[in-house]
Amino acid sequence: MPPERSRQARAVAAVLDRATGGRGAVRAGGLSLADITPFLVRCLDEESTHRRLLPWAAVSFGIGVLLYFAADREPSVWAPVAALAIAVGLAAVSRRHVTFVAAVAAAFLFAGFLAGAARTARVEAPVLARVTIAPLTGFVESVEERPQGPRAVVRVETLGNLGDGERPARVRVSMREPARLRAGDFIEATARLMPPPGAAWPGGYDFTRDAFFRGIGAVGSLVGRVEISAPPRVPDWRLALATWLDEARNALTTRIARAAGGQEGAVSAALVTGKRGLITEDTNEALRAAGLYHIVSISGLHMALAAGTVFWAVRALLALFPAIALTWPIKKIAAATAMAGAVGYCLFSGADVATQRALMMTLTMLGAILADRPALSMRNLAFAAILCLALEPEAVLGPSFQMSFSAVACLVALAEWQAARPGRGEASLGPVARALCHAWRWTVTLVVTTLVASLATGAYGAYHFQTAMPLSVVGNGIALPFVSFIVMPAAVLGVLLNPFGLDAPIWWLMGQGTAIVLAVSHAMQDWRLSVMAIPAFPGSALILFSLALLVLTICISPLRWLAAVPAAAALAIAAGAARPDIFVDRNGASAAVRGVEGRLAVLGRASSFVVAQWLRADGDARQPGDESLKSGVFCDRDGCTMQAVDGRMVALVRRPSAFVEDCRRADILVTALTVPPGCAAPVVIDRTKLRENGAMAVILGNGGSDRLIGQLPSDERRAWMQALPSRPLSTAAGAATGRPSPASADETGGEDQEPDVSSDAAD
Repeated sequence: MPPERSRQARAVAAVLDRATGGRGAVRAGGLSLADITPFLVRCLDEESTHRRLLPWAAVSFGIGVLLYFAADREPSVWAPVAALAIAVGLAAVSRRHVTFVAAVAAAFLFAGFLAGAARTARVEAPVLARVTIAPLTGFVESVEERPQGPRAVVRVETLGNLGDGERPARVRVSMREPARLRAGDFIEATARLMPPPGAAWPGGYDFTRDAFFRGIGAVGSLVGRVEISAPPRVPDWRLALATWLDEARNALTTRIARAAGGQEGAVSAALVTGKRGLITEDTNEALRAAGLYHIVSISGLHMALAAGTVFWAVRALLALFPAIALTWPIKKIAAATAMAGAVGYCLFSGADVATQRALMMTLTMLGAILADRPALSMRNLAFAAILCLALEPEAVLGPSFQMSFSAVACLVALAEWQAARPGRGEASLGPVARALCHAWRWTVTLVVTTLVASLATGAYGAYHFQTAMPLSVVGNGIALPFVSFIVMPAAVLGVLLNPFGLDAPIWWLMGQGTAIVLAVSHAMQDWRLSVMAIPAFPGSALILFSLALLVLTICISPLRWLAAVPAAAALAIAAGAARPDIFVDRNGASAAVRGVEGRLAVLGRASSFVVAQWLRADGDARQPGDESLKSGVFCDRDGCTMQAVDGRMVALVRRPSAFVEDCRRADILVTALTVPPGCAAPVVIDRTKLRENGAMAVILGNGGSDRLIGQLPSDERRAWMQALPSRPLSTAAGAATGRPSPASADETGGEDQEPDVSSDAAD
């Protein structure tokens, strides 16, 4: 034990000593608390000596954010404020007592809770209440070109006759036909809009929540002619800046794509500007299969490589001049320059959520260099996590934050372990032997770090995407060197040469490096084990896995081996999770039912995105267009029927005329309509139930012990939760003629409204 204990370790020792009564009378299996106390105190003293308590403050902050989102109704803001003040007061008066650590942990917890409440209050804006077709006017904030047509974000000025309390501030719309829209244009068009869709199944990806925190109150498409007219007012500086940035990004995207050519040009442009619209779905699928899709989402890897390239280049350039190298702090100058370059890269690439988070992490690491502190440390990572969650608390629920910070935490822990190992002398080796030794060490480091990062993020990928990529280590090990040493350095050099008009050869070179990455992706796509489907498992398993990862990476004493306990519990829960036998879409127009063969079949019309979500949740590798999805399904104009895995009859009703027969013969009845009184079906999921619960799932049981699971809580709603509207509304032609709006969830451009979940995954 070190000669001087921390105050907290001594206080813990005193508490444990009092708990044992100084006699070690409490025993379990022959091991007394008196035996455990010295070991535990030594471990705590070691943790405190190495300053490992601060990272747990970031964990406490994150737990507070999670508790805010776990609340079943919108909490009062004064509650976390009062609790935070009390916790800070207790910490101030108990600095020499064991309760100090507990008070500080509570303070960070309530601060995280308050951050979530404040963020929700700050971004809350009207969300479209129901499907609407109406005239739309507004400013175009951004435009993304895509093979299937452009997509734009519009800041709304008017939407039909909706007032300020009903009209969304921003909407995302797609266009079927090419339109010459630019950021900053004021447009007039007819829009077909719907509320941002919720999860396709309980526990699935919730686009409603993401859209709420992005300030998007509706999604849909523009129909008919889009006219560009004079704006009614001068745009504010925020819109003017967004317009300039988007125009510059689009221009550079086009230049890179043309210079590099093909899909390598599209991917290269995405790495620089963040515009991924030119990448085809075939390329996306190949990158996913190889575990390389993270390279097209600008996040930690890209920010580290870009900032690292600037840091290395500036420091190397200044080191060429002895007068500067010997008198100026060139390392700090390089760090400051890299910080400026990282900020510029973030702004120019669109400043997406993942990019902002990567920027915060990078600035924290480079700031440590300016403060003469180690750049890679668990303390710096904790500071970055607190900063990220304070600005965007909702990030803790998404795969980007979870995967990026878990990977970095494991890599930092690996670096600390490697630094603690005794070095091996190479002075006696010749130059060739030293070169070979360095090459071997670099290769081993690349393989080990790739393996560690893949293992650290594997559980999060399995939870959010229901996929595992066991061969991603191979894909990343082959492709990442080309990204690190060709693609990203060329990207930095190309941006610097772009104002001079000398960047075209650099983009071609970047495209050649990207072509190798794509060749690796397409080659691995054909491998049988490249992607494995995994059934969805409960969030409790992910929480336990996260706890295991935190204990393993933060603890430096033998306490780290306690991580095996929650890890084993997480595996047990994930392996024993029950799979739903029936999935019902949020609008009741379609369902997926497990048939007698044990596989899902689809009843009704469902978008390909929704079907893909159902299949992934079930661990089914089939694609939405697979013909076997109609096996055992019988449909007519009034609805569909099929036999479930337990022999019961499931009916999907489309028209009211089908209720007479299906209410009598069906055991489980699903419909987008309201079931008439007296329907004899034992289990009914209709419009009323879907309005209360959102998308639903059913786990069939014996003797009528079926479990119905809803996406939404049954009694309360959070700010971002939207129930299914009671009826569609049109503020345009439909309302004028008295006919109901023809728009539905499937008719409002479903493929545009259902975003690619994996696009937000971090490396």
